[in-house]
Amino acid sequence: MSDPSVPPQMQMLLLLMLFLVGRVGAWTGEINGRVLCDVCGDSSIGPEDHALAGAEVAVLCITESGEVVNYQAFTDSKGAYTVAETMPEVDRWSSCLVRPIGGPHPDCSRRADARAGVKFSYTRPSGYSHTVRPFLFKPSLAPVYCA
Repeated sequence: MSDPSVPPQMQMLLLLMLFLVGRVGAWTGEINGRVLCDVCGDSSIGPEDHALAGAEVAVLCITESGEVVNYQAFTDSKGAYTVAETMPEVDRWSSCLVRPIGGPHPDCSRRADARAGVKFSYTRPSGYSHTVRPFLFKPSLAPVYCA
């Protein structure tokens, strides 16, 4: 919505200034991934596997200035989670650790892979994301059709 008392050229100039001020020294990072139920426990994603909605994921990052920041994310109906933040360039993430905590899925609650978490250096430029390989959980007993 525009203000009719401000000329269109001035509105455009103000928008450009706001954009530039917001971009000076700012950095935006994003980490995303998925949590799935590996129904057969074969460590591969197949048609029988499904997303785990509501699974909790912890993301711990160390910034360029040495600060430790901790995030908590929950998966959506597609098993996807995202952590994103905009911060000063000097506080951008340097390295991160992502690990699954679990979720409200008693039928698929055991870790299917040996990874306790994924650690990586965050080298993405502002506005880009880092995608973590899916975390897999498996049921206590695999269905008969998996044998």
